[in-house]
Amino acid sequence: MVICHDMLLYLCLSLSHFIGLIAGDTISPERDQVSGTEGQTVKLRCNYETTAGAALLYWYKHLSDLQAPQFILWKGAKSRSTYEHIPDKRYESQTSDSTTELTIRTLTLADTALYYCALETQ
Repeated sequence: MVICHDMLLYLCLSLSHFIGLIAGDTISPERDQVSGTEGQTVKLRCNYETTAGAALLYWYKHLSDLQAPQFILWKGAKSRSTYEHIPDKRYESQTSDSTTELTIRTLTLADTALYYCALETQ
């Protein structure tokens, strides 16, 4: 359980291997917890490894155990780096051949959640 004091927001980052990984592919968080205050911008980062020539990196937000994680965005990497789907423009993502970064702008208390990144290889 995360308790917020003085409007300090805690964004917990966890990783999942639930989308299309091949043997040897990995994805892991750079940090387990990130915090910020309302109105700020924060960045969450995951490192990944794959031998595949194309990758899609997904970000999800999980508010409670009573709900399924909510899709935030996906962004391509490697040979798919120009592909992306980002419905809410408060979010932004940068990818490289080994990292994916989620930027959340103008934090609100509703951003306090567990965030997942996932890797799909093609």
